[in-house]
Amino acid sequence: KRLDDHEQEDRVRQHQIKRPWHREDADKPPVREPGNEKAPLKKGKLLTTPTRLLKLVLPLPIRVEKDKSNNSKDYARSISANDEIQPLALLIHPQQPLSYVERLIQAELPAVIEDGKEKIPNVYFRAEDTEGSSSEGTTQSELRHREETNQPSASAAASGDVETPPNVASFSGLGREGPEREHKEKNWVRWSSSTEMGDFIRDAARGREFAIEVEGYGIEMRVGVPSFNDRTYYMRMRLRKMTKQIEAMATLKHECDELAHRSAHRLAKGGFVLLSGWWGVVYYITFQTEYGWDLVEPVTYLAGLTTIMGGYLWFLYINRDLSYKAAMNITVSRRQNALYESRGFNIRKWESLVEEANSLRKEIKAVAVEYDVEWDETKLLGDEVKDVLDKEKKVKKRAAGDDDEEDGDDDKTSSKTENKKAEEKK
Repeated sequence: KRLDDHEQEDRVRQHQIKRPWHREDADKPPVREPGNEKAPLKKGKLLTTPTRLLKLVLPLPIRVEKDKSNNSKDYARSISANDEIQPLALLIHPQQPLSYVERLIQAELPAVIEDGKEKIPNVYFRAEDTEGSSSEGTTQSELRHREETNQPSASAAASGDVETPPNVASFSGLGREGPEREHKEKNWVRWSSSTEMGDFIRDAARGREFAIEVEGYGIEMRVGVPSFNDRTYYMRMRLRKMTKQIEAMATLKHECDELAHRSAHRLAKGGFVLLSGWWGVVYYITFQTEYGWDLVEPVTYLAGLTTIMGGYLWFLYINRDLSYKAAMNITVSRRQNALYESRGFNIRKWESLVEEANSLRKEIKAVAVEYDVEWDETKLLGDEVKDVLDKEKKVKKRAAGDDDEEDGDDDKTSSKTENKKAEEKK
């Protein structure tokens, strides 16, 4: 008996209920909202993290699928391209070599079958080369004339890089923020896997992107190169936050330091007044009373000797140079500590902030040197905070130098003592 269309539709619907895998588009979700679909990642990214690590996001369009119909003895699977697969994220340190990144990428890829044998696919890293190293479209006579006259190429003159000689590699910190160039103008160079990631990024920053090629799959992934602003974004944010704290604490510290120096100077003036009073007492007793010089002479002698002995004992206690500067430094430092404690100034927090801020400045300057850009730290820090950081840095260096000199003197003294003992034994 032949079924009509209505009965046939009911029969198909019942089969779909009993066996859902027979349903059309069974591998798709029942509801697909076009607004929630994410566009596939066509280009990789090299992102900066709050730490020193770099986050490399690669759009690997490969997945391994089970293939039941494949009867080969090698593998029961097939490799196919998939543009909707989730990208791969890798954390890399700038000092790690490209071979480390190559191993990480190879661990995420299946082996390639070549001549019936497994082979791990090779990964190549390519970056844009400078104009001076390109030999396409330039004859030897033109290159010789350019070297003799010290003239740049036409493309270098058009881009404004007229100061770079033809045999000198040019660098730029623009990275992905640089101007877009046509494919004809790009001269790709493959880099050795022993190159550090930081050096590779620095050289690749002359262009907007670098390429990662996977051998055996015909895959070439383009990755945007981070610019100087990208590489130092989190460091500059942390430094800006510290600048506000240092600026607030610097005002209180400056007030305490001014009061401490005034107190030390007042104490020094008080010592002069005390000596003047002693001179007046000696003069009065000697010339204005009946006791005369016979009584004043031994008193002044004993008083002077007592002063010398007290100063020598104080020198032994502090174990420093017996000078006006050393005495003033001790007086000022003690007064400063007392004022810091009374006004709630945390000296340990101040020292840690200054040390970390100077460390961040050093790191940002190092990245600026790598990218060959000039970083104006005054715009970020301000003149006041910059002067404070430079002053604290000089004070720390001076203190470290004094400690080294003391250690050197101790070493010399100990070596002399050992030499004397050795001579006595002989």
